[in-house]
Amino acid sequence: MYEFQKCVERYNGNYKMKSFSCWDQFLCLAFAQLTYRESLRDIEACLRAHQTKLYHMGFRGQVSRNTLANANQVRDWRIYADFAQTLIRIARSLYANEDFGLDLQEVVYALDSTTIDLCLRLFPWAKFRKRKGAVKLHTLLDLRGGIPTLIYITHGKVHDIKFLDHLGIEPGAIYLMDRGYLDFARLYKIHQSMGFFVTRTKRNFNFKRLSSHPVDKSSGLQCDQTIVVLNFYAKKDYPEKLRRVRFFDTEINKHLVFLTNNFSLPALIIAELYRCRWQVELFFKWIKQHFRIKAFYGTSENAVKTQIWIAISVYVLVAIVKKKLKLKASLYTMLQILSVSLFEKTPLFQLLSQIKPEEEKADSSNQLKLL
Repeated sequence: MYEFQKCVERYNGNYKMKSFSCWDQFLCLAFAQLTYRESLRDIEACLRAHQTKLYHMGFRGQVSRNTLANANQVRDWRIYADFAQTLIRIARSLYANEDFGLDLQEVVYALDSTTIDLCLRLFPWAKFRKRKGAVKLHTLLDLRGGIPTLIYITHGKVHDIKFLDHLGIEPGAIYLMDRGYLDFARLYKIHQSMGFFVTRTKRNFNFKRLSSHPVDKSSGLQCDQTIVVLNFYAKKDYPEKLRRVRFFDTEINKHLVFLTNNFSLPALIIAELYRCRWQVELFFKWIKQHFRIKAFYGTSENAVKTQIWIAISVYVLVAIVKKKLKLKASLYTMLQILSVSLFEKTPLFQLLSQIKPEEEKADSSNQLKLL
């Protein structure tokens, strides 16, 4: 609560506030995320039906549809973005030693974006196509725990490459990205910052082989080469040597060619690292399936960003609870229990520790798994 108030004061969020604070707004939208409310009227009706129980849930102001709509419209979305970043720092420290499938000491990130379609007539600021609107969630995901460390929300026309300009490169960290991020000037900035990247090449990629290294072809590896780029502008943007790894993936029956500036890791680890990039796609599918970020309670840019950041905050909060209470239940199971138990005064540990692993497996076998 103290950290949240610091975020509110930073942007003067409670200016001219009479009864409905930023905290009340956060609780309303968090409640909507956890219980899958469809609209502001739906939120108001459900909360007012349990008026006597709202105080112990943290509400101090009167819940009103018009007041909540106005708060979404005018209160700075950066309040909730900053609070989400505070929660993310806590979650990352808790999941710092989490296994993500490879025995590596380095911090590994996957970055990608997902598009959320919007009606251009209702969301005229969300430019995408001539008759279609959208927002993009550009995300940097820490593979240890599946925690989103950086999220950049833009309208749909912003190219994915521009997200690289917002990264604060960590020396020694590995960044996994698809070939949509292949921009040699920006990749060279990662290299100069002592970071490592793994990406895929495009079909028209021109290069000169300087040397080849032996590989075990039975593992799917086909070549491991040290190269330099030949294209005039690409060579100007990236004058250093690069490593090219060619791999045949039997699962998808496809040849994949990877490009990296990391010369110390085995070639097979480079291929396996890129396979781990799929976790960011899983994260996008998971939050779209379990949180309300495809239908919005307001049409302004501020309202949309507020709702998305509060959804991210709820996701990270549940991940923190799972780790701190040492729960074995999946996030999906925890969300399902919370959705029908928010008005109860049962302690969280007692509420969430009652599920048995075999029951969870039977009930959620078709659900996306995360954490």
